Amino acid sequence: MRAIWKGAVAFGLVNVPVKLYSATEDHDVSLHQVHDKDGGRIRYQRRCEVCGKTVDYQNIDKAYDDGEHTVVITDEDFKSLPVEKSREIEVVEFVPSDQIDPIMFDRSYYLEPDSKSSKAYVLLRKTLEDTDRTAIVQFALRQKSRLAALRVRGKVLMLQTLLWEDEVREASFPSLEETVRISAKEKEMSAALVDSFSSDFTPANYTDEYQEQLRTLIEAKLEQGEALDTEKTFGQEEEAESGKVLDLMDALRRSVEKNREAKSSSGTSDSKKKPGSKSKASKGA
Repeated sequence: MRAIWKGAVAFGLVNVPVKLYSATEDHDVSLHQVHDKDGGRIRYQRRCEVCGKTVDYQNIDKAYDDGEHTVVITDEDFKSLPVEKSREIEVVEFVPSDQIDPIMFDRSYYLEPDSKSSKAYVLLRKTLEDTDRTAIVQFALRQKSRLAALRVRGKVLMLQTLLWEDEVREASFPSLEETVRISAKEKEMSAALVDSFSSDFTPANYTDEYQEQLRTLIEAKLEQGEALDTEKTFGQEEEAESGKVLDLMDALRRSVEKNREAKSSSGTSDSKKKPGSKSKASKGA
């Protein structure tokens, strides 16, 4: 794994240097779009609606639109914000772990100790375990101020970003206001049904059947020869015209040819100078 952020957990006068890693990954099969007639790649261009030109990433800024006005925010503007400069995970409070509603959990990250001694890291981990508490923290990541829960998972400290309160929608449905009568017998039968399905949760018992079947389908098509030459699915002319995307092999080939031409022309000019140099030498003799 590669660390995506470095900083320190700070609570009181205690500082715990850490590295941040993504704790989860996407296992979905990566697919792209192609033309149904010839299998050619479908590409989306970043085209400016004012001048009509295709724009490179380095010339793209972000903007806010309120419906009437657009405010452009440049990279320099983002860098000027003080929150992005902070490299500290500030502990705001320690709360009972069961007080955090799971609906608030967003993304998960692992924290690795980033110092010669991991004593402060282990101390914080054991303290959270012994007190059955979760630390509510605030920090900046990728140009955003984050609220997160710092908790223990096995031997590692884990950071789970939380949604802000106004990001969780209220479940307000008229149907929930209806009065529904449930008999004691119905509740008894429902409880019996739950009991018949009761078990301990083991994540390894569950697999993504759709992705497995998709991979099987792809392998079957490959075995049956139902595949295209990948290089032929790219439009070479369009890439040459735009000049934005260069194939690595093509770039290497052009470099070799350019160097050969340079050496060839250099050799030709040298051969033309040699007779002259000999005549001067003979004159001198």
